[in-house]
Amino acid sequence: MRTDSSVESILLGGKDLVGVSRVITELRAKRPVIIRSAAESLVALPVEGLGTRRLAAFAKICAPDFPRLVVTARRALALGVMAAAPVMLRTDAVIDAETILALAADRATEQKFTAEPAGEAAVAAIELVKLAQVLPAVLVTTATPAKLAAFDEPLVTVDAEAVAGFRQNVLQSLTMAGEAKVPLNSGVATRFVVFRDALGECPVAVIVGKPDLSRPVPVRLHSACLTGDVFGSRRCDCGDQLKLSLKRLAAEGGGIILYLVQEGRALGLSNKMRTYQLQDSGLDTVDANTTLGFDDDERDYGIAARMLQMLGCNQVLLLTNNPAKLNGLAEFGIEIAGRLPIETPINSDNLRYLTAKAARSGHRLENLVAALAEIEAEPTAASMAG
Repeated sequence: MRTDSSVESILLGGKDLVGVSRVITELRAKRPVIIRSAAESLVALPVEGLGTRRLAAFAKICAPDFPRLVVTARRALALGVMAAAPVMLRTDAVIDAETILALAADRATEQKFTAEPAGEAAVAAIELVKLAQVLPAVLVTTATPAKLAAFDEPLVTVDAEAVAGFRQNVLQSLTMAGEAKVPLNSGVATRFVVFRDALGECPVAVIVGKPDLSRPVPVRLHSACLTGDVFGSRRCDCGDQLKLSLKRLAAEGGGIILYLVQEGRALGLSNKMRTYQLQDSGLDTVDANTTLGFDDDERDYGIAARMLQMLGCNQVLLLTNNPAKLNGLAEFGIEIAGRLPIETPINSDNLRYLTAKAARSGHRLENLVAALAEIEAEPTAASMAG
């Protein structure tokens, strides 16, 4: 018996929201899914975690066709293909898992392929693996009845059209899940307000002191950084920025830190580690992200704006060096009353990272200019010996 549509919406959240969220869960588990559009229906297997056995099993299902690899426009460019949207790569034989992973993520590959524009279902597949925060590449084959018969369990299916509106649906699903006072070792008095969305993500508003919501509130948008915030990594400035934000908001008499689930500029922790490997091989932070197939910065700030609105905060003084955050909040209806710079110590391990952010991503880092000037002014060993 069919459930009443209003009851279904209340209990499940709506067909589109349910379908996309279930597919994202499957992709994170490295399982294949079906993506449908008006023109095609595809079985999509995430490249994340691909190995010999998984590839052989998928290739068997694809027969007599070969699996096709779908990559982002950014990744296509890294492979020498100019494109404005995701592309589909075809080879003239089944290639091994190592070669597929090289096509998806390595700095260079000699594998020959032909490229063609990806259809609506394949484009939706790329958006889905980005939402799942796995490698932004999928293997696909046409979803024929004969191929689907190989699976004992039905694959989770989603319409490509539903994927396009998913981010907005997630914003509307946001709720306040719990809150409590949390005194910090630094002596700062805070209140944590935990939110939850349809994907089960839990961004947090850390309310420092008692901000006056009738006036522009000092606000810091802080992307979660396990390496910097928790372990004190010297590769970035995240941990230092978080500590400084708490200190400055306390000195201002109150403010809000939004601790957002956006590790690695929304690439996710595993992809962030992959970009670190690429940086260690010589790329800067921007090129590392785009080589993997991502944009330089995959974040959007709709969730941050929604959190602020739910807290009753519509005017902010933003603690940031990143102009994109000002624009991102403004796009979602938050009034930007001003920007407060938040510059932290520069060390030998994060200098290259911060230089790339300033030179290529437009971050305003006046202390970086001074630090570079000091380094250039330092006498060399040879000149001192002379």
